[in-house]
Amino acid sequence: KVTGILSKEQEIAHFSKVIEEKAYINYKGNGEIVYLRGVDSAYTKVNPIDSTVFYGKYPSFKYSNEVIMETQLNNRLEIPVASEDDYAQILMPRPGVGLISKEADIFNKKNFFTTGVFTNSQMASYIVAPLELSAELLGMPKNTAYSIVIKLKDPAKANEVRNRLMEKLGTSLEMKTKAEENAAFWKMINTEKLMIYLIFGLVIFITTFNLAGAIIIIQLDKKEQAKSLISMGMSMAKLRRVYFNTGILIVVFGVSVGLVVGSLICYLQQHFGFFKATAALPFPVKIEWQNYLIVAATALLFGIIISWIFSRGSKRQLRS
Repeated sequence: KVTGILSKEQEIAHFSKVIEEKAYINYKGNGEIVYLRGVDSAYTKVNPIDSTVFYGKYPSFKYSNEVIMETQLNNRLEIPVASEDDYAQILMPRPGVGLISKEADIFNKKNFFTTGVFTNSQMASYIVAPLELSAELLGMPKNTAYSIVIKLKDPAKANEVRNRLMEKLGTSLEMKTKAEENAAFWKMINTEKLMIYLIFGLVIFITTFNLAGAIIIIQLDKKEQAKSLISMGMSMAKLRRVYFNTGILIVVFGVSVGLVVGSLICYLQQHFGFFKATAALPFPVKIEWQNYLIVAATALLFGIIISWIFSRGSKRQLRS
């Protein structure tokens, strides 16, 4: 019923079933508790995790025991990749009550084959496997899932689509947007962005004193010409406006050049990945027009204030 309703929703581009649970991996006496994320073959259309596989390949879903593993986890467990004769074992506690009479009553066990490793610092203890493997370990029927992840054609309509789906599916199902699902993570990211902006604003404020120095130098250098203009009838207000406009021109030129150079660096990073977040993953960069406005407005605000303050000193410079 749920998948049928999702299939008919025009704003949904793709959706995928997911089962996520903690499990234990054992490989030649080396073990660790991990997160097992079981997904179906449509998962890469919602989350292109296959593009982060830098060694080996993404599971073909031909077999249920093919998995990919996060590189940090793989390094800790030292499980060979794409080795057809080398399997590791995954164990999942069996649900139930009563006394345990033998080891087989404790865990469901499956051997798995690692087809590749991927890089994602947020999934440092994850393995991604076909949905069937997770269902078998948990003793769940086929075609069942803990959750369904959805990719919208227009993410801005997330709340609108959620309200529409809740009317059709009822309120018994919990629906969360990406921001709500990872509220703590996004709060941390937004705090980090705010701190970066404050540091960036402080740097701009400090560098605008170079503009103050430039205006003072112009006043000293053109002092004799300014005196001539005053003697010819130019008012002090107009002279101050000349210095103020000169400062604004310097600011506008500097902001324009900075935005062009910054855009070029971002473009090169997006296409060539010069700066690395890890040894194999380029630092992600996204160009947003809002950031252009914020940077330009902040730099222009400081520039206008500094230009106005130091253009007031023209009279004092003429007297010196």
